[in-house]
Amino acid sequence: MQTVVERELELRLVLSPERSIPVPARLTYRTDDPYAVHITFHVNTDQPVNWTFARELLVEGVFRPCGHGDVRIWPTKVEGRSVVLMALSSPDGDALLEAPAAAVSAWLERTLRVVPPGAESEQLGIDEGLAELLAPAPRGHDDLWLSDPWPSDESKDGE
Repeated sequence: MQTVVERELELRLVLSPERSIPVPARLTYRTDDPYAVHITFHVNTDQPVNWTFARELLVEGVFRPCGHGDVRIWPTKVEGRSVVLMALSSPDGDALLEAPAAAVSAWLERTLRVVPPGAESEQLGIDEGLAELLAPAPRGHDDLWLSDPWPSDESKDGE
């Protein structure tokens, strides 16, 4: 059974050190994608902007700077408030978003209660899938692999 942990919150798109604008957003965590967090930004476009990155990256970013390349996250204080900054880069542009640290931390805590760190692979059923894939075939099915699926004109199977 899939579990979804969501949180609506208002982020701030930082335009300059003196100016930012509100951006409604939704944080989503799904147990069928246990390593990832999904953030949907509702900006002034027909379609929302979706970002997906490692949950572990956001967890670490609440406490210390982390990430390289397209997603970088770090904690800081802005006007006495604890916030988490997310720098996102894509071919379409760059964005610096400010999120309230307490709200992000509370939401992350909920995701960690649903799927604790280190238990993500259990959600995917990888071990069960591999065991099924590598299990010996039932008796009597080996002959299927030994017969020619495309008999030639010379073989007796084609008659």
